[in-house]
Amino acid sequence: MKKRFCVFCGSNAGSRPSYAKAAASLAVHLVSQNISIVCGGGKVGLMGALADAALAQGGEVIGVIPRVLVQKEVAHQGLTELRIVESMHERKALMAQLADAFVALPGGYGTFEEFCEILTWTQLGLQRKPCGILNVDGYYDPLLALFDHAVEEKFLKVEHRKLVLADNSVESLVARMMQYEVPPVEKWIGEKQS
Repeated sequence: MKKRFCVFCGSNAGSRPSYAKAAASLAVHLVSQNISIVCGGGKVGLMGALADAALAQGGEVIGVIPRVLVQKEVAHQGLTELRIVESMHERKALMAQLADAFVALPGGYGTFEEFCEILTWTQLGLQRKPCGILNVDGYYDPLLALFDHAVEEKFLKVEHRKLVLADNSVESLVARMMQYEVPPVEKWIGEKQS
């Protein structure tokens, strides 16, 4: 069965051209590996750059967007499939259901929230799919440092910190995610924080 990567990313393009370039590079690489893309369904910002690059290569792109955001985020009408849902909760649940792995590109609150929620689901054993960050130009260095700080301050276990696969190379990140197996949650339940 064909693999699907869910990509969380900004509905804005950001301040650097490298962000949109990375979104397009990720899309092209995923298509070259016969991997479909699940995304937020917008045609603007990094979402649009990602979708357009994948579609230009003949890739499959499934967008999931809440009805209330169809006009606001300017829904991409050229996707392989556009699923319109009723809420953000339904959006995230459907994206999680459709995907085999999750990648965060640069983005804002929505991207942070979507990635950290799916990471929390992994930590709790609600899903066992790889979670990766494409750290374009060090964009996620502060977030990764915060995760490390949470470990130092005993709010996060070392094992849980290892659930985040971060890389600045598209090819390396995708390869690592394809090979990564999330440990069973039973390993963590009941253990005291070290």
